[in-house]
Amino acid sequence: MDMKLEVVVVPVSDVDRAKDFYKALGWRLDADFATDAEFRVVQLTPPGSPTSIIFGTGVTSQAPGSAQGLHLVVSDIEGAYDELARLGADPSEVFHDVGGVFHHAGDDGRVAGPDPERNSYGSFLSFSDPDGNGWVLQEVTTRLPGRIDPAVTSFASVPDLASALRRAAAAHGEHEARIGAEDPDWPDWYADYIVREQAGIELPS
Repeated sequence: MDMKLEVVVVPVSDVDRAKDFYKALGWRLDADFATDAEFRVVQLTPPGSPTSIIFGTGVTSQAPGSAQGLHLVVSDIEGAYDELARLGADPSEVFHDVGGVFHHAGDDGRVAGPDPERNSYGSFLSFSDPDGNGWVLQEVTTRLPGRIDPAVTSFASVPDLASALRRAAAAHGEHEARIGAEDPDWPDWYADYIVREQAGIELPS
């Protein structure tokens, strides 16, 4: 039986302030309804995400600001920084972890700048909503094997697909240099590269 993560509850103290904050980031407003003054539900979805967030009145007993380590995945961490800064989210600098695997809690182990090798999963930034609920963005360009079925490759947004095409174009240039000729079947090569990269399987050479 499939079990797909549907929503994450985010505890806030001021529902309208939180709603305005997340809408300003470009998150889609899916619902805002109340049965009475004691119960209100607001749902928003980050761009390209299959999972939404919910907050409101009477929806959680958690203290406002207590949600930490909420992760979003992006294909370009520096582009994400620029966008969040422009939209007023006050993001941290881009960082990687001293251990090179995921990241430590809080600010421990943070090293300024993206992962030196620009390894997938290795570069991060963080930001908080007005209540202090903490979000982390993680750059993922190539999935670990087994995470995505190559038969169901998909992209959540035009920028994500464009980034994948740029990486395929760079790799294809190296491919043509190796074979010493132009590749007339480059569309097939691009498609194979993009599917393999997203599925986390061996890339074509």
